[in-house]
Amino acid sequence: MYLPKTIPKTSFPPSTALLRSLNLNLTHHPHHPRQQCLYTIPLRHHRTFHNSPVRREEKEKSEVHPYKSFHAQLYESTYERVQRERAEQERFARQRLATGRGWYAGFTVASSLVFYYIGTLRPRPIAETSTLPLPSTEPPYHKTGKANLEAAWADFVDILGEANVSTAEAELQYHSGSEWSSYTASEKEKPFCIVLPSTTEEVSKIVKICHRRQIPITGYSGGTSLEGHFSPTRGGICVDFRRMDKILTLHKEDLDVVVQPALGWEYLNEELAKDGLFFPPDPGPGAQIGGMVGTGCSGTNAYRYGTMRDWVLSLTVVMADGTVIKTRQRPRKSSAGYDLTRLFIGSEGTLGLVTEATLKVTVKPKSESVAVASFPTVRDAAQCVAKVVGEGVPIAAIEVLDDVQMRCINDAGSTSRQWKEMPTLFFKFAGTASGVKEQIGQVQKLAKGNRSKSFDFARNAEEAQELWSARKEALWSVMAKRRDDGDHVWTTDVAVPISRLPDIIEETKEDMAKSGLLATMVGHVGDGNFHAIILFNDSERKTADAVVHRMVKRAVEMQGTVTGEHGVGLIKRDYLAHELGESTVDAMRKLKQAFDPLCILNCDKIVRVEKPAAGEVKAW
Repeated sequence: MYLPKTIPKTSFPPSTALLRSLNLNLTHHPHHPRQQCLYTIPLRHHRTFHNSPVRREEKEKSEVHPYKSFHAQLYESTYERVQRERAEQERFARQRLATGRGWYAGFTVASSLVFYYIGTLRPRPIAETSTLPLPSTEPPYHKTGKANLEAAWADFVDILGEANVSTAEAELQYHSGSEWSSYTASEKEKPFCIVLPSTTEEVSKIVKICHRRQIPITGYSGGTSLEGHFSPTRGGICVDFRRMDKILTLHKEDLDVVVQPALGWEYLNEELAKDGLFFPPDPGPGAQIGGMVGTGCSGTNAYRYGTMRDWVLSLTVVMADGTVIKTRQRPRKSSAGYDLTRLFIGSEGTLGLVTEATLKVTVKPKSESVAVASFPTVRDAAQCVAKVVGEGVPIAAIEVLDDVQMRCINDAGSTSRQWKEMPTLFFKFAGTASGVKEQIGQVQKLAKGNRSKSFDFARNAEEAQELWSARKEALWSVMAKRRDDGDHVWTTDVAVPISRLPDIIEETKEDMAKSGLLATMVGHVGDGNFHAIILFNDSERKTADAVVHRMVKRAVEMQGTVTGEHGVGLIKRDYLAHELGESTVDAMRKLKQAFDPLCILNCDKIVRVEKPAAGEVKAW
């Protein structure tokens, strides 16, 4: 019902209109003489005057005060009742106001969230810098919790089958590092599982799952790398390409071959030899094409034939989000667009996963031979190399092994002959029979002019293989000298301009001798690249580390490189800035960010993606 807001205080009794209104619904009467004081409000319950609690209360009051007239009692009770109703109305109004404010606040919050979401749909401002300095980076965020990894495992099983997804502890340890790697992985640095795809499409599906779930990925192809390249510093999964080991297509007339990443270079050459062809890059035994692409390797044939970069025409690559690209067609040369092929070579699996490679091959030489010359000092041997290179003798390879290395080979007994334990040069010749014979004569003369103590050359293929076998046994013969299971092998390399080769070899040789460690020197010295193989235990690690550090610094100061063919991995990344400059490394980091924004592909290799801990970087 409706009530007047205010009852005028008068000395006369209530009007007939007021009495009538008390028995009816009170309304705003347009003809009431005091209409300016009247205004109607809605009440929640319908009540009549006679049966209301207010009326009963007024009746009780009238009994207490019998001296009041009927009109006075009626007026008083009516006034009090109106006041009560007015208070109730005000309470109701306040409630509505509070409810309205709550709704408004809720609306404000909801609309803010909507506009925030719409704002996120707008593209972020494009970074205006061309490089990415390390202080500007944010640490990568990966989701390697148990629940997320187990859910991913189920996804991988759906794609590959349970037989091709392994969580066996032995497999996990095997894919975390190797006994010949210079980096020792911690207990935490191992993958959650190993996945074994067989096609590019399966690799793409795996990577898409990892990209969506933000799970780190480490590629594995051969595992012969030496600088910690496949150690899973962030956990995650390891993609092992062992099921992708086929020669897909040989285009004999075009001198190229399409292969999968787990194909070994030695097996490839066995198959190519059936057609009179061969693939020149020849790194260590067991190396596979995917790993060779990843490190940009070379080998003993690099002096004449070049490195891996010179023998790859095209790559099929799965990018960090699962996108599949092909960098080129099959022409021998192309100037179409950016050279993505060479960009991925040497990227160590940090920019994409190689699933196919189109390689150049060449005709196998008609005649090959090998010669071995020993020298009184390693400087004499290095000077002989400079002379041979300077004379332009077209030999296939020049390798040096120092006296300690030759002793290790003899002690290992892994070859069919005993060697002079002196610095030794191994020469490989290739071409026509007459050409090879002429090259041997030229080299023999130059070696004699640099105080060689002996010069032996092979007269047939069997002798050539016997002589060259010592070079391929270098690493394994040093590993055979380990005193116990606590010994490790550190294998590293640098390269310098050929004119500085005698200096760096002699200085490094002296430094290794002073260290007291068993350390040997091996090198593809025809292009200024040589290796150190150092045996050490945990108590000798700092000494070995110092020897390597000085060797690297020496190379950089001679305008050389911190690695000629092994790659950067984890060990050499902090040296890049000294060789190339901070801004160049920052440009590499920017490239990594562009290709792999979530930093899930072989994180931490080549360039740092977050600031190092105090004392983690060696003083230069």
